[in-house]
Amino acid sequence: MKNMKHTDNMDSIFNPSVTDALIKLDPEDGPHFVEYFQTHAMLSREKAQLQASVRDQRKLLVENGKLKKDIEQLKTQLQDKQKRRTAKVLFSPAPPPTTTSPAPNTETAAVPNNPPPPSSQDRRDRQSRRKKGDRKARPSSDSLSLVAEPRVDVSRLDLRVGRILSVRPHPLAETLFVQEVDVGENAPRTVVSKLGAQTDLEELQGVLAVLLCNVKACKLRGVASKARLLVCSVSDDDVIERLAPPTCSDPGDRVTFLNYPGEPDKELQSKQRLWETLQPDLQVDSKGVANYKGCGFEVKGKGLCRAPSLTSCNIK
Repeated sequence: MKNMKHTDNMDSIFNPSVTDALIKLDPEDGPHFVEYFQTHAMLSREKAQLQASVRDQRKLLVENGKLKKDIEQLKTQLQDKQKRRTAKVLFSPAPPPTTTSPAPNTETAAVPNNPPPPSSQDRRDRQSRRKKGDRKARPSSDSLSLVAEPRVDVSRLDLRVGRILSVRPHPLAETLFVQEVDVGENAPRTVVSKLGAQTDLEELQGVLAVLLCNVKACKLRGVASKARLLVCSVSDDDVIERLAPPTCSDPGDRVTFLNYPGEPDKELQSKQRLWETLQPDLQVDSKGVANYKGCGFEVKGKGLCRAPSLTSCNIK
């Protein structure tokens, strides 16, 4: 009886007929088997409930993440709308002032006043006044056009590494020399430059140099120069050295400046005198490194451009 009461008090999970059959088969251990099976069944049920709750939690986390993304998108959309509204308010023209027209005078309206016809002189005066008013009212095209001023920095110079293939004296000038330089193009460029009296022409053949390649081609004493060879010198023009790029450079490598990114001009306009404006800031520092306003001449991934032996001098 005691075992029967114990099994009746527990939550019955099995069919009562199955429970009765187990107890009849083994009156002593039957209730224990039933309790054991019920305990395992309850544990399995609780485990299933826990797994379901974990799945629900994961679903909630995913939904919360989606909601957060939606909220962020709505925030950005609201901010964009507020910016557009603010810009519209700031840049929209002010409404014209409202003027109250005076009430019509019935007495004067009742009596028609026919003015005398204007004379030819009056018509000419009115036409001249209209023309003057049109000239004052028409804004100039220069004031309406918003033209962005071009940047004035070294990024507009097309500086490249070149290999000097040959050097010869200029036929018509003692201080000038003619070089054929490979700058990575299909054909070498002819360059006319001024070199120092102590320059060994044989040592220049085959060496690397830095050239300004977007200058306008011009004739120097009858020979067309299509680039500018960058050299460094002190106050005495007899001591002139070429600016040397890194030894691992190749012809055509561009010389760039970390603080001045940008693409160079296709061709420098002589009217703008950009080279003359930038040239005073092109210098060699005390360590022999070429720089523009403290930013080094760099061949990306290969190193800096230097003067072979000079320091603290100008670049020409």
